[in-house]
Amino acid sequence: MRKFFILTILFLTFGFTTTQNPEAYDVGEWFKFRIHYGFINAGYATLEIKEATKNNKKVYHAIGKGYTTGMSRFFFKVDDTYESYFDKQTNKPYQFVRKIDEGGYTKNQEGFFNQDANKVLVKDYKNKKEKTFSVTENVQDILSTFYFLRNHPNIDKLKPGESITVDMFFDDEIYKFKLKFLGKEDLNTKFGTVPSMIFRPLVQSGRVFKEEESLTVWISNDENKIPLRIKASLAVGSLKADLDGFKGLKNPFMIKVKK
Repeated sequence: MRKFFILTILFLTFGFTTTQNPEAYDVGEWFKFRIHYGFINAGYATLEIKEATKNNKKVYHAIGKGYTTGMSRFFFKVDDTYESYFDKQTNKPYQFVRKIDEGGYTKNQEGFFNQDANKVLVKDYKNKKEKTFSVTENVQDILSTFYFLRNHPNIDKLKPGESITVDMFFDDEIYKFKLKFLGKEDLNTKFGTVPSMIFRPLVQSGRVFKEEESLTVWISNDENKIPLRIKASLAVGSLKADLDGFKGLKNPFMIKVKK
């Protein structure tokens, strides 16, 4: 379950349009997601965008949180916070924050990017140490990656089976994050029937996931590119996250049939 909460924060921000002039989102956007393990309500995740100042410049400040509730919290407590400060035009990250408590597994880190030098300084407050890593040009952090994808110029050009790859810095490494487009469908949600695009993030198979293609993500096929649903086939059981509430959308939410 711990890995799913990390990936939920990752994938809840999918969506895409043009990198230089963001159209899919703006300050004030907020989402809430209900997470199910089988028939059990396992917890919630939230994601919002605020505004902050870095280097005397107004930037986006994305905040993602995930937490277990009820009996799930009794058996496996999760309290995760991920934050990213990134440029409004280029989407390049300035700083990330990662504070997590997942069944006793904890991290408390901040990362500071020097994009000109292709470096990131990671401060590990739990272990009282810091280290500088070399990164690739235009690298993203865990949250800025997906806001970057929400404005990707090629998303509407993808054919089923084609993919987009982004360099993402996570856990002191560069990951080639790959997202495959599967097609389109009308998805039934609590808000009504919503035209959606279906994507499959490629994940590592093994202890947690059954196989590399164990995750499926549905995104609204409108200008917002709202994350609607995630399904994950795990080594034991399955998990699902559904959009439960939202506010502050930049564009009209396209719903074919309202409930």
